[in-house]
Amino acid sequence: MNKINISRLPKIIIGADHRGFKLKEKIKLFLKAKGFAVEDKGTCSEEPCDYPKIAFKVGLGVVRAKNSRGILICKTGIGDSIAANKVKGVRAALCYNMKAARLSRQHNDANVLVLGSDFVREKLAKEIIETWLKIEFEGGRHLRRINQIKRFEEKRCL
Repeated sequence: MNKINISRLPKIIIGADHRGFKLKEKIKLFLKAKGFAVEDKGTCSEEPCDYPKIAFKVGLGVVRAKNSRGILICKTGIGDSIAANKVKGVRAALCYNMKAARLSRQHNDANVLVLGSDFVREKLAKEIIETWLKIEFEGGRHLRRINQIKRFEEKRCL
């Protein structure tokens, strides 16, 4: 796998519910070892908690912090995806494999990666994250579509 360009590293804002806590902790160490600044929005244990609150914190952190991306982890990734995508400016992508991770960046300019801890083990999670972080948005026809989403958000969000 190609090395990540350390001079352009985004800040990573990460969060997980109780079902994603263990994987989140491993991913934090992995990212820090690669030189990323990591901001943890919770949770801090395996004590049951509500995933929407964490997803909203990560989403808001990403849209407010220049040069940042988010990573969310819950049991399936579905709940985090739904919640994070409620935050204006977030394009959260649930990825269970490398191809989805690559395309979520190339075609959708995803700024939040969502993982399901029941479906993605540590080794694959690290590979997905590394791919997702190094892939650039292609623009072109994809930019037109992203702009359609942005215009809709501007019109419909209060």
